[in-house]
Amino acid sequence: MIELLLFGTMTGFISGFFGVGGGMVLVPMLLFTGFVMKEAVAISIMQMVFSSIYGSFLNSKKAKDVLKDGLIIGIGGFFGGLQSGYIITNVSNEVLQYIFIAILFYSIVSIFKSPAQIHEDEKKSSNKLFLFIVGALIGAIAMSIGVGGSILLTPLLVRFLNYDLKKATSLGLFFVIFSSVAGFTSLSLSNQMLFQEGATVGIASLIGVYFGIKLKNSIKSTSYKKYILILYLVIFISMVYKVV
Repeated sequence: MIELLLFGTMTGFISGFFGVGGGMVLVPMLLFTGFVMKEAVAISIMQMVFSSIYGSFLNSKKAKDVLKDGLIIGIGGFFGGLQSGYIITNVSNEVLQYIFIAILFYSIVSIFKSPAQIHEDEKKSSNKLFLFIVGALIGAIAMSIGVGGSILLTPLLVRFLNYDLKKATSLGLFFVIFSSVAGFTSLSLSNQMLFQEGATVGIASLIGVYFGIKLKNSIKSTSYKKYILILYLVIFISMVYKVV
């Protein structure tokens, strides 16, 4: 129980600071402590419901202008996330781990190539159907590997739609609300959810989220990009080590 509470607080801080669901950190930690991939995914998804809702509430004052796109992507993410129960039931733990590693690698390359800060007039517009499809694909994949989707969505927003990195992470965390609620629903209906463990981690994560967002708002964008890359690299290396 104490271990899960510590994991929740750490994951919440990372979720708030980096604008991610937290699964990219929580899943490897749970794997190292004896949970199998599907159990780790279930706990991670329930934690995301807690951290994403609270984190988005804290972000709302500084990121109101990104919520319009976020709503469209989020609805797509909810639709895609509903498919995760089927995917988890029919895909092996090993394949899910390899998908996780591939997404991490893509995200590292994308963030590295993208600028840390972009002026508002440089942001590209995109049609609603495109945003919905992107959200649906990310939601289906992300919920099946226990991450909220921000890890994949943020690089896309920054690299292809010219979003400022901090705003992209705020939108990414908002997206996680939709994908995680859908994933939670799908896994619950598929009898894959670990309610007690997930709630323990989720409640503890609220403390970390508060301090993570507070720190994020106080640092420069260039430094913020470096911290994101470091996080992604650490998780990538730990997952490769776990699989190999």
